[in-house]
Amino acid sequence: MPTRETAPVGAPCWIDLLTSDTERSRDFYCRLFGWEAEEPAAEFGGYFNFTKDGARVAGCMGNQAGSGIPDFWSVYLASDDAAKTVGAATANGGEVHAQPMAVGDLGTMAYVGDPDGAGIGVWQPGRHHGFGIFGEPGTPSWFELHARDYRAAVDFYRNVFRWDTHVVSDTPEFRYSTMRHGEDWLAGIMDASGFLTEEVSAHWSVYFGVDDTDAALARIVELGGSVLMDAEDTPYGRLAAAADPTGAQFKLVAANDAMPGSSASA
Repeated sequence: MPTRETAPVGAPCWIDLLTSDTERSRDFYCRLFGWEAEEPAAEFGGYFNFTKDGARVAGCMGNQAGSGIPDFWSVYLASDDAAKTVGAATANGGEVHAQPMAVGDLGTMAYVGDPDGAGIGVWQPGRHHGFGIFGEPGTPSWFELHARDYRAAVDFYRNVFRWDTHVVSDTPEFRYSTMRHGEDWLAGIMDASGFLTEEVSAHWSVYFGVDDTDAALARIVELGGSVLMDAEDTPYGRLAAAADPTGAQFKLVAANDAMPGSSASA
């Protein structure tokens, strides 16, 4: 199972769930992915971590009633200086949603919007280095931005998060770039201008690895979630999209050697 002590600068390093029902979400994800949940930390507003085989894989916090914010998964990119990253975001057309804030001795977080309006977290690690395992069943396995202004998005993440970007395809039918570190693919940007509806803004998605996408979808429905996109075969594995019982959306990918994020896919 891929492990790491800390993420390269600019790489996805953490995810967390904002949910209107923490107990139901705790039960859903633990039963779906075989996770365990740590006790909520009162000093951090009841925030808690999910673990897989003893390693942290994701966080969870309550969505306040009446906030007007739908439940959703956030993706965080690693920074070696959160204040400088936020400054670079504003200099490159982004918007600051949350200024850098120390989270005890765990690290420093911030939250920005890219020029397309997609929200992305910033994490400068302290004692908490982010998820310790990834790219395997039951763990975060791929991270993808659906952008309306694809070229502006690629420039933004290159300039702000120092991405080493590589073009996978550049045709009207399929435009896609990845962030690489060495031989590993770590995240992707897709030109979604042709299929995002007016009601859906540019956004980041997290894919969770599974052994069997179809079986995972059936289990999701059994646990009170819903299927948003049936499983389909792609060069990178069998993909699907789903929502948990409170409506937070996520995606699935059958983990294999060809999936993005693995060295074998480079």
